[in-house]
Amino acid sequence: MNQKITEHHHNKLACIYVRQSTNAQVFHHQESTERQYALRQMALELGWSESLIRTLDRDLGKTGTEMTRREDFKTLVADVSMGQVGAVFALEVSRLARSNLDWHRLLELCALTGTLVIDEDGCYDPSDFNDGLLLGLKGTMAQAELHFLRARLLGGKLNKAKKGELRFPLPVGYCYDEQGRVVPDTDEEVRGAVALVFRLFRETGSAYAVVHRFSKRGLRFPKRAYGGAWDGKIIWGRLSHSRVLDILNNPSYAGMYVFGRYQYRREISPDGEIRKRMHAVAMPDWRVSLKQHHEGYITVEEFMNNQERLQKNRTNGEETVLSGPAREGLALLQGLLLCGNCGHALTVRYRGNGGIYPTYQCNLLRREGMATKACMAFRCDLLDGIVAEQVLKALQPAELELALTALHELESRDNVILRQWQMRLQRAEYEVSLAERRYQEVDPANRLVATTLEHRWNDALVQLEQLKQQAVEFERQEARVATPEQKAKVLALAKDFPRLWHAPTTQSKDRKRMLRLLIRDITVEKPQQKELLAHIRWQGGSCTDLSVQLPPGIADRVRYPAAVVDKVRDLARGLPDREIAEQLNREGHTSAKGKPWTAKIIQWVRCRYRIPPAELRQPEELTVQQVAQRFGVSDQVVYYWIGRDIVRSRRINPGMPHWITLDYADELKLREWVRCSRRIQPMLKAVGGSAL
Repeated sequence: MNQKITEHHHNKLACIYVRQSTNAQVFHHQESTERQYALRQMALELGWSESLIRTLDRDLGKTGTEMTRREDFKTLVADVSMGQVGAVFALEVSRLARSNLDWHRLLELCALTGTLVIDEDGCYDPSDFNDGLLLGLKGTMAQAELHFLRARLLGGKLNKAKKGELRFPLPVGYCYDEQGRVVPDTDEEVRGAVALVFRLFRETGSAYAVVHRFSKRGLRFPKRAYGGAWDGKIIWGRLSHSRVLDILNNPSYAGMYVFGRYQYRREISPDGEIRKRMHAVAMPDWRVSLKQHHEGYITVEEFMNNQERLQKNRTNGEETVLSGPAREGLALLQGLLLCGNCGHALTVRYRGNGGIYPTYQCNLLRREGMATKACMAFRCDLLDGIVAEQVLKALQPAELELALTALHELESRDNVILRQWQMRLQRAEYEVSLAERRYQEVDPANRLVATTLEHRWNDALVQLEQLKQQAVEFERQEARVATPEQKAKVLALAKDFPRLWHAPTTQSKDRKRMLRLLIRDITVEKPQQKELLAHIRWQGGSCTDLSVQLPPGIADRVRYPAAVVDKVRDLARGLPDREIAEQLNREGHTSAKGKPWTAKIIQWVRCRYRIPPAELRQPEELTVQQVAQRFGVSDQVVYYWIGRDIVRSRRINPGMPHWITLDYADELKLREWVRCSRRIQPMLKAVGGSAL
């Protein structure tokens, strides 16, 4: 019996801690596990009873470098801190922890509670200086041992990777040959599907567009299974957007051997735990990058161009001002315009009923509270048409070359897609033939197996028939350049590039892609209120400046020019409104809205520009108010006299005032009328006499 073990320790728990670093060690290295479980017998021999011995083995298959996922180690630390453990049994120090932080924390708690640490080498009391020093050295050596092992393993991997000999799972489209070299897949359908992804991205410039093309044409994409019953087998299925991004970002398809694209980094989570996360490493920091290591589907230059294109397609990148691929909207210059005032990209807004009127605008400063109004806003068609004319002029010398290239691209595209369908049919025919051979080779007396194989044969035949129908339907729907007449038609259309550009069948997205091949960006300035200045920067580096006059606003369009106002003012000196309108209509003038002149329009112009009406009243004529004041009656009485023809009046147009002519006899008659009338109440003192 060891003198360090006392009755005090025997009355507490003896914890047997069992741990292996990985699941593979648990399954394949069982000798170490058996030795750790044998520590239970050692505890019995040292005097602990069966009921006080506890085995902690829930940490099997978990690394000892951290305490996060080791639940039994947390339980052990908690029990030790509460003084419930008399001794901790472990095969060696590395079983308990390979982190100095966790190891010294456990030793400090053991020293405070008087807990012993027992391994195969002996019994230690952490509260004793010499034992504590020895245990500290063992913990340091355990962590250093892990460092040395990792350094040797990673050094060997890195050395092998520098020679391009380190093997790892290859992406779909590649495989290893008998000599261990990386070669393209022997399956032609697999190679064709991978090559088609790069071809479609070269045409469309968008990963989403590649997925859409595959889905629209009913094409499948392979995936290699790793692990399980399907280990190493090719599984065909739907192409997803993430798969396209993985393919485009993988340098292996450019013939490069790369090591160190990703690395683990330790991070502190919000709950205080240390976790490992995988992060992508920048291309200049890759530890190994060997070009022309194997045959590639694309060149290194095309791979770099694809990375640049994907980066520009991102709409959430702060470093890219002009970003995003060509889209389906009506705005032709979407993603190409820069504001000459603030330097930010102009955005597109669709206005009007149904959103069919696109406009370009830059309102970033106003949105951020740095300005009270937008930098600029104008209709898309004002600038789109002028830029399109410049592009058509630039392409005139290359129309024949474009025609031949377009014809070749159409034929090549259709041949690639047809080839994929043919290989898919060949694979289905092989499956039918294989199912038939298996059915023919089975013993007819074994009806259970024969029935199952017969069903598989029938299913393969049905699938083959369905694929044939899909292939026929695809050939019927998709336009193809096959006959000489069709080739001549396409060639003639491509030669007449302006007609092709303006054709209704040409989609807006295709026009935008053609523009991006020629134009890098366009900076727009607004030096005056109704003028735009566009600076086109071509892909070759040259620049073109364009000046665009903006149309006047609705207020300016309906505003009458000074010449028309002056003419109305001159005519109003001697003509009434109706005659002025007739005079302007005879001279061929129209209103601001293009309508014939009317008296009401003339009245509005006079009111707007403060033009007095023509003075057409004779000196001897009186107004209604003057007559009412003279006879001391109201205006209604005068209008009554006018309506009954008691007085003579003249009125040029309806709505104009009445002008009354009175002689001496009329005046006497009206005075007698007022004097004898019972209904007329005297209102004012009559002019020239007393009130009547």
